[in-house]
Amino acid sequence: MSDPHGPTHGPTHGPTPTGSALQVEAFLEMMVAERGASENTKASYGRDLTHFAKFLHGRRRDLDTARAVDVRAFLRRQAEAQMAPRTVARRLSALRQFYRFLFAENARPDDPTSGIDSPRQGRSLPKVLSEEEVTRLLAAARDWRGDDGPRVVALVELLYATGLRISELISLPAAAVAREPRVLTVRGKGGKERMVPLGAPARTALAAYGRARAEREAALAAKGPRRAASMWLFPSPGGANHITRQRVAQMLKHLAVAAGIDPGKVSPHVLRHAFASHMLDRGADLRSLQKMLGHADISTTQIYTHVPGERMKTLVRTRHPLARVRGKPSARS
Repeated sequence: MSDPHGPTHGPTHGPTPTGSALQVEAFLEMMVAERGASENTKASYGRDLTHFAKFLHGRRRDLDTARAVDVRAFLRRQAEAQMAPRTVARRLSALRQFYRFLFAENARPDDPTSGIDSPRQGRSLPKVLSEEEVTRLLAAARDWRGDDGPRVVALVELLYATGLRISELISLPAAAVAREPRVLTVRGKGGKERMVPLGAPARTALAAYGRARAEREAALAAKGPRRAASMWLFPSPGGANHITRQRVAQMLKHLAVAAGIDPGKVSPHVLRHAFASHMLDRGADLRSLQKMLGHADISTTQIYTHVPGERMKTLVRTRHPLARVRGKPSARS
């Protein structure tokens, strides 16, 4: 649904007065420097504060002078516009942290968000591909025509083998997979590092990609002045930066079509969900999965226990006392 306060692109703090803009900038810098917020989180908070500033403008107020009644009115407007509860809760969280920052810095004598409850939100189950669908997706990657084939295979194998967030995957340095490691060191949210095991298929795909990349770089060097090798495992075409998340998502959509899967079901995050669900389905414990996924709280990992995997479906069909009646499959099965 479109946002009731206009598009989210453009200058992060365009409508805010100068004083408020400086406060927002100071807050966002603190989030990055002290709390390790990513650029995406910083941009998201900036947009949320901009939406509130636009709303306040219509009430002849600004971020400096907002009251609790303004915050509640803003949340009501979001609900009336049928914004998702999760989005409304995120925006309230951004406001809370902003005003707590101002209060702590003595920039305000109060916190207008104190005492305001977050909207209730149901926790939606993650979209998951079946093991058979992932197999088809990987087969389509291996059939990818062109010089980019080894990279595509390595990307998909690594996503499914590790359950990395897409931001973690694309920012991997080339040194992370030197000497075909059996364990990958990943820097996740907040700069926290974790160790993720690498299975044989992923190691094989990375080795093949490494050889193809070396051959390509050698061919380019033979044609002209040698260019410094990129520091990224998956560099952008120019090599100065890493591949974008949009490009990876685009590749997965092409693979889904080739594999006969609805492209709307496939994304980098869906492969992360598939990794987690299939691991649990095969007997992995929640604590180990929590560490591999980089979840700070195990309650985030527990969402996957509500996703019925193939093993659980089979157990219900074959072991539940009501699954069969007098030796015949029940209508419930």
